[in-house]
Amino acid sequence: MWPGSIQEINNLSHDEKCAIYHTLIPDWVFTSYGVDRQDFSVQGVRVVHIRAPKGSHTVELTVFHEPGAVDPLLYLQMGDTFHSQLMVLLAIVNDPYSPRFNIDVDETGRPTNLGTERRNIPEEIRALEAGFAPGQVRRGLRIFRTAIPMFENFVQHMGYDLFFIEPLFYHNAIIFERYGFVYSRGLQTMKHIHQEFQPGGTLHSKLKGDTPFRSLDAWQTITGRSWAIHDGILGHPFTGIQMYKRIHHDANIETFPGAQW
Repeated sequence: MWPGSIQEINNLSHDEKCAIYHTLIPDWVFTSYGVDRQDFSVQGVRVVHIRAPKGSHTVELTVFHEPGAVDPLLYLQMGDTFHSQLMVLLAIVNDPYSPRFNIDVDETGRPTNLGTERRNIPEEIRALEAGFAPGQVRRGLRIFRTAIPMFENFVQHMGYDLFFIEPLFYHNAIIFERYGFVYSRGLQTMKHIHQEFQPGGTLHSKLKGDTPFRSLDAWQTITGRSWAIHDGILGHPFTGIQMYKRIHHDANIETFPGAQW
């Protein structure tokens, strides 16, 4: 068994905590992108970075596909909750060879926090037209599901039988449903959103095509709904949703039945 909290792992020696956090790196990082399994390098330069200061309750794992890359191939941030549980704060998997959309900065170069604090509308329109979802700088690899068993083993070694995650966008919540997560907060909110996107519902009536993010048929797809919500169609930010996954158990929750991307 490993220590029972992120803080306790962070308080270990550098080599000990790195050995634990390295178990979170999926095998495809090594087989598909040529990262060396011994020294975690590409072309002799280390591309795997761990930020886990002693005393901290959080850890950041960043993996690049090559030295000098702008965006990470894999980024994971997680930490301890106030109730001594494990929370995934942010998980990103990028296709490093896909086109980049600068939705992470506004037109003056200020960070947007992926569009949650401020927005870069021209870049968001480009991303929308390319089939991306809100918050996506690059296309995802769509292989996050393969990392779930590895993460479950990590959680189990820490002595937990579940872990939490907070979806940043509507489409994240739907994807996590498909990964077997269940709602600790927000199930009724998600059901209400689905109901109101149906013809005759309040959200459906707001899809007038008056912005690129509120097309008349946006209610029919996951990304369409997510862009409309990101555009403020709810009248408030998409917050207050929390989910959890029990180890080796799928909850079979579906708040958008038959949803297409």
